[in-house]
Amino acid sequence: MGTEISAKADFTGIRYAQCWEDADILLEALDVGPGDVCLSIASAGDNALALLSRCPERVIALDLSPAQLACLELRVAAYRELSHPEVLELIGSTLSTRREVLYRRCRSQLSGLVREFWDTRAADVANGIGGAGKFEHYFALFRERVLPLVHPPGRIEALLQGGNPDRRREFYEQVWNTWRWRMLFRIVFSRRVMGRMGRDRSFFNYVEGSVADRIMERARHALTALDPAANPYVQWILTGRHTTALPCALRPENFERIRSHLDRLEWHCRSIEDFLGASDCPAISRYNLSDIFEYMSAENYHCLLEKLSAAGRPGGRLAYWNMLVPRRRPESMAGQLRPLAELATRLHHEDKAFFYSGFVVEEIVG
Repeated sequence: MGTEISAKADFTGIRYAQCWEDADILLEALDVGPGDVCLSIASAGDNALALLSRCPERVIALDLSPAQLACLELRVAAYRELSHPEVLELIGSTLSTRREVLYRRCRSQLSGLVREFWDTRAADVANGIGGAGKFEHYFALFRERVLPLVHPPGRIEALLQGGNPDRRREFYEQVWNTWRWRMLFRIVFSRRVMGRMGRDRSFFNYVEGSVADRIMERARHALTALDPAANPYVQWILTGRHTTALPCALRPENFERIRSHLDRLEWHCRSIEDFLGASDCPAISRYNLSDIFEYMSAENYHCLLEKLSAAGRPGGRLAYWNMLVPRRRPESMAGQLRPLAELATRLHHEDKAFFYSGFVVEEIVG
């Protein structure tokens, strides 16, 4: 059985060259530990790797896109072959003039099709593989063409210095939040422009209301309530690299732990529905479901939620994001899933990948 979005969206190219979901809140929400079997949407691989930092028994990464799995496979090769600073260079987190050399060192670890995939993308390698996706190109367009019309480099640097909450709010309201910022933000992050340049148009099928207004309010939260100096997602959007903060999987304190557990990670190009229906599907204790539910009708979402619950261990947890479409366990499933609403609300407030309107954590009843 396939998934609804597979018939609507294009999965041939790299859509996300990074995971734009905060692994810090994901790990706290799932409370991953030894003995856990985790099922994760692969995306570019960062958060599947971040799960390894908690030493689970097994991490199974799934994606419908071979291109996304090629991103994950190259990351795994990099963790095996490179030092931590070299991985940061290859990703693009730090500046480098030798990414092609670093890629060549990883190349022997890649399967044939993935090697061919990256061999034909020399420019993406040279620029940093973390910038190779459609979504990252969209942010680069914003950064290089739109942002200079709004704020000079010195002002961007001042924003990223952060500071205490009062200083951040004052800077945002008095310096950053100009009429030009609001106008261009609403254009660039409109449903039409995002559907054309950043995401897939089909991802907005179940979205109602203004896309830009919702994202703008979350951006304000990220730049005032949260500290930009500790936010790798804001830093990449505004500068094209990580300046003073790294996402979970790329932090030095997690590097060796992830590398030592790479043999516990596997990846498959198949839908969650197909995987859950297989005879050898293990009992899952932790689900990282990204924001897949908002690309489905409510009916298909409820159907998949039933299957995830049935395949999970009692006491297991599901974590997923709502970007623009509200998706939460229906009351009809109260006997199968218990919302951890207080935890989810607190973590959503801390979410550094700011554009999501909601974060959901649910526990399997057993």
